Amino acid sequence: MGIITEKTPVLGSLKEAVQLARGKGVTVLKHQTIHGGDANEAYRLVLSDGGSLFLKANSIENADFFRAEAEGVAAIKTTGTIRVPDIYAIGTDDGYSFLLMEFIERAGAVKEFWEQLGTGLAAMHRADTSAFVADGKYGFNSDNYIGAGKQKNAAKNSWIEFFAECRLRPQFELAAGYFDEGIIRQANRLLDNLDRFLFEPERPALLHGDLWSGNFISDENGRPMLIDPAVYVGCNEADIAMTELFGGFDRRFYEAYFDEMGQVPGYEDRRDLYNLYHLTNHLNLFGSAYLGAVIRTIERYQ
Repeated sequence: MGIITEKTPVLGSLKEAVQLARGKGVTVLKHQTIHGGDANEAYRLVLSDGGSLFLKANSIENADFFRAEAEGVAAIKTTGTIRVPDIYAIGTDDGYSFLLMEFIERAGAVKEFWEQLGTGLAAMHRADTSAFVADGKYGFNSDNYIGAGKQKNAAKNSWIEFFAECRLRPQFELAAGYFDEGIIRQANRLLDNLDRFLFEPERPALLHGDLWSGNFISDENGRPMLIDPAVYVGCNEADIAMTELFGGFDRRFYEAYFDEMGQVPGYEDRRDLYNLYHLTNHLNLFGSAYLGAVIRTIERYQ
């Protein structure tokens, strides 16, 4: 059982969800397609009361995507540190699954946007995590997804064990068809020797889990807002590493973040190892364009 299932209404129609969010009698006048996502269809719902809502839709078979997203958003919201969207309901209707949330009229970023994003993320990483993992320090109360890929969150008391068994090993197993025998041996050797490269953090941190530049926005006031999380409790460095994988974060973000959190020496040596998880996930989701980067990273950490 996840942390949010009882709190986020699970409904049998979009009409019911809209009226729960906006009031009895409110109807949808039109759907406006929003482009940019690769896992779900997205729409702005223009309503009869003059307002708007944001709708994500997918197949019935992928309804669990929205359960997981609702739980992740709720976890971040409970920290009270950085804004996430309000989610009104999840459910199914006429052959599709949906997630209904507030629609954000994005404004231009305020001057202090990057500093606010850095300090907000640092505060989230310092928040108490005891409610998010029932039987250990690392993991999450339920499994979820990283993009369209399944993300295992079994509780562990060791970060290094968690990263090996719940992050790298499942991705390596999925990618085995891309690897020759030599790379498989090197991947297994890396799993057996992760303690040479990683450390056990002083404290666990709630992570966004998929923190690239497409997963934050400026809200209607120009302030930072996190979206589309793949949350779990882990080492804060894993979130920071992903911000560097594809770029798009200003230096002011890092300065503000590390002013609040401090930095353990050697982060630059660990960064690519954290990102090996995301690269291998991309290999499994999108194909061989990522194979070279995966192999180079495995070979580096021998």
